Amino acid sequence: MSRLLANTLLLLAALFWGSAFVAQATAMAHLGPLTFTGVRFLIAAAAVLPFALAEGRRTPERPLTVGMGLRFTGLGLVFFAAITLQQVGLLTTTVTNAGFLTGIYVVLTPLLALVVFRERPHAVAWPASLVTLGGIWLLSGGDLEALGTGDLLMLVCAVFWALHVGLIGGLAATSARPLALSCWQFAVVGTAALLPGLLLEPVTLSAVWAAAPELFYTSLISGGLAFTLQAIGQRWTRAADAAILLSSEALFAALFGALLLGERLDAAGLAGCLLIFLAIIAVQLVPMISWNRWRLRPNRV
Repeated sequence: MSRLLANTLLLLAALFWGSAFVAQATAMAHLGPLTFTGVRFLIAAAAVLPFALAEGRRTPERPLTVGMGLRFTGLGLVFFAAITLQQVGLLTTTVTNAGFLTGIYVVLTPLLALVVFRERPHAVAWPASLVTLGGIWLLSGGDLEALGTGDLLMLVCAVFWALHVGLIGGLAATSARPLALSCWQFAVVGTAALLPGLLLEPVTLSAVWAAAPELFYTSLISGGLAFTLQAIGQRWTRAADAAILLSSEALFAALFGALLLGERLDAAGLAGCLLIFLAIIAVQLVPMISWNRWRLRPNRV
């Protein structure tokens, strides 16, 4: 596969993820956030299950164990917290704000790595965090009190996304069963969301049918398909390219929010979005550039 085609696949993955914010927001005209999340991820789990089973047949030397299942379940619960906070937050915030505020997880990931996993982050993480705070301030119109409940839920959601990112790499590597991991965590999220959703939210078959387009898109397209495109694309392109392209998810969220929902940002909001996006890029790219320069530096005797 050519590098151009691989980069195109990564760009498509980011596009699907960013555009999914619109589907998540519009679906709640018919379903509550818990019910929508539950149905969405149970469908995603069913879609990935055949591939997970095929993966197991190809790697019989790496069977699923009880301990592995417990770790997969823990990851699924972290995923459940992140996606549920995001879905509930969309009730009271815009798609644009949701896309950029959720994207802060890229900045928070190295910070959580230091506190939780005792891994020292690259020095760029600290100024990037300050730049991100400045972006949030501008996004709120220059007044932090203007941030609504939905925006605050997105910030908490970003913490759980950062924790999820910190955990999933190690689990995928040690288990050597990435498709089984995806299917398992989808099933955990779907079950954990649907059970309380059926008890706490009004649910009818007509409402589920009315939300079918959003359910289809978020479960199969922005879920299974997008993650598959990411896995394929990153095998054939440079990490720096992947970081830039996948970080464009936030920009696609703002673009689709403007095109489909008529959302608009003023000059301060646009500047805030730009600052947050630059921080996301810096956290991913500066460590790569620094490492490449050190590696290519000629030895001196």
